Amino acid sequence: MQKEQQFVKLIKEHEGILYKVTSIYSDNKADQQDLYQEIVFNLWKSFDSFRGDSKWSTWMYRIAMNTSITHSKKKKKSGYKVNLDHVVLREADAYDETFEEQLKQLYEHIKELNVIEKGLILLLLEGKKYEEIALITGLSPTNVGTRISRIKKKLKKQVRH
Repeated sequence: MQKEQQFVKLIKEHEGILYKVTSIYSDNKADQQDLYQEIVFNLWKSFDSFRGDSKWSTWMYRIAMNTSITHSKKKKKSGYKVNLDHVVLREADAYDETFEEQLKQLYEHIKELNVIEKGLILLLLEGKKYEEIALITGLSPTNVGTRISRIKKKLKKQVRH
């Protein structure tokens, strides 16, 4: 299989990761599309350096989150917007209005967290274990557990108000 075909196959298999990361780190559809494209570009640039020491999804999360954090910092400094209408993001297959509203509220509370907290809670919601979150973020598993505990308390407090 050619390198390009293998890359496209892996992106399609794991596009849910990109959709979730871009949803957390973007305020609107245009920003989400811009970030999606930037993450895919960075994945492509780094594709040859993937050694298989970790799962593809772990490596992908790491690049996606680092790109998102860098993108957020750049966006705050520059304030530019790019509309990329030709990028198609994954759409939900089934629609549950109540669930979608609850999910939307949760994401709004998550967006109020700082960039590191957003990433940690996203990975936790994805079902990642502390050890894998530590691999993705570069934090120790103990630090991950402590931070996640604090994030949960913060979110519970926000939801109650």
